Amino acid sequence: MQPKPSISRRSLLASLVVLVTTLACGISLPQASPTEATLPEITEAAVNEQNTTQAIQVVSEDQVLVDLYARANPAVVNITVYGSANGQTIALGQGSGFVYDSSGNILTNAHVIHGASEIEVTFSDGLVRRATRVGEDMHSDLAVVSVELPDGITPLPLGEMESLAVGQTVVAIGNPFGLQGTLTRGIISALGRTIPALTVFSIPQAIQTDAAINPGNSGGPLLNLSGEVIGVNAQIETDGTSTSNIGVGFAIPVSIIRRVAPELIANGEYLWPYLGVTGGDVTPGLVEAMSLPVERGAYVAEVSDGGPAARAGLRGAGEVIALNGRQVRIGGDVITAIDGTPVLNFDDLLIYLTLQTSPGQEVTLTILRDGESQDVQVTLQERPSN
Repeated sequence: MQPKPSISRRSLLASLVVLVTTLACGISLPQASPTEATLPEITEAAVNEQNTTQAIQVVSEDQVLVDLYARANPAVVNITVYGSANGQTIALGQGSGFVYDSSGNILTNAHVIHGASEIEVTFSDGLVRRATRVGEDMHSDLAVVSVELPDGITPLPLGEMESLAVGQTVVAIGNPFGLQGTLTRGIISALGRTIPALTVFSIPQAIQTDAAINPGNSGGPLLNLSGEVIGVNAQIETDGTSTSNIGVGFAIPVSIIRRVAPELIANGEYLWPYLGVTGGDVTPGLVEAMSLPVERGAYVAEVSDGGPAARAGLRGAGEVIALNGRQVRIGGDVITAIDGTPVLNFDDLLIYLTLQTSPGQEVTLTILRDGESQDVQVTLQERPSN
């Protein structure tokens, strides 16, 4: 049996070079198979089909907004408020609102209607009707007015706070600068913001959005793509030189709408719980200065005289020291839980009080004092008017 002829080293190297060069250039070598593979032919019809599919996708995305606007805009109204000056009735300003229920209750901002002697509501088709004040709450900046609804107008549904996420697409509909029925689109830029109310208190869980919100949008709905109200547009952040939007707007969250609006309709007011403390978050400076065994919590800087916290014996800061060139107020209690719910910062305390409690309710605060943990029972009161 004759041995197979050997391959020379030069021939082998040459073959390897050809193989490597071929692979690097992206050229497929012939396959030793009975059937030779062929690339599918790219025809004009195939290209047109791909372009049509892309066009349908674009149209469908736009159609979501078109359909949403068609459903929601009839329930969004322009609110004009009037007052008296020199014996004459004059327009004081305008804002937005939306139909809250089938009884004709319209939700808006308290700052839109506050101080008005007359209120008019303009619907999307131009119909104008007088409205009556039902109630307003300065602590949440929410208000309700009532009007006779035209035929075919249905209320906007409310969404759920738990379904919201940063990056989610949202839509604002309102009347910026009096331009009725304006839709703007953006995203949820942040959740859990705390914004100032029309009083000394704050509004927790506010929704931050970059959807354009301008003067006149106040009181209008912030909607998800299902057309559900997730907030009431209320405030914008400006650069200090303009009253126009620079991409940072805030809406009163649906979690607060659900608590406040029904009470305004039933009783004309909402009674807020009151603990009677001011403070902030635990900081590294406090941890060092007070040798705290925790890094997070709500620090009690002041306790209001005669308030629920004072009656329960809570303690505010009693001494100011210098630490690393900074003034630090020490000696206050640190709240680490309320009714067993962890409190990691002052906002956690505010959110729990806002959404889970009422005046007259007793809550249990877990506090740190002198390095020791203890529980304190506090009976909440109604917020003072001032």
